[in-house]
Amino acid sequence: MATKPPKPTSAPGTPSRDEGGAVVLERRTQRTKPPQMYQVVMLNDDYTPMEFVVVVLQEFFNKDRETATQIMLKIHLDGRGVCGVYTRDVAATKVEQVLDAAHKAGHPLQCVSEPVQ
Repeated sequence: MATKPPKPTSAPGTPSRDEGGAVVLERRTQRTKPPQMYQVVMLNDDYTPMEFVVVVLQEFFNKDRETATQIMLKIHLDGRGVCGVYTRDVAATKVEQVLDAAHKAGHPLQCVSEPVQ
């Protein structure tokens, strides 16, 4: 009984032929990269009360009082502090929520989002 020699395998995604002459494509798995993450950064100013910053951190970033106070002190001492890391759309929404709340309360609090390196 004669056997056929093995056919050379082709690279994935390139057409090959089966015994019947039909073209067969091998499936390539697609790998998606994780989304670019953005950090929401709150900036210090000399007019916004510290208590307001703590409340904003608790309300919009779901921080407990202790963590919110630590972030507020970092903002106060270093001039800026990271409130959280999110995807681009979520970070933009958080920034808008903070700016809107600060504006409604009459405070000049500034908040920005920037890509994480």
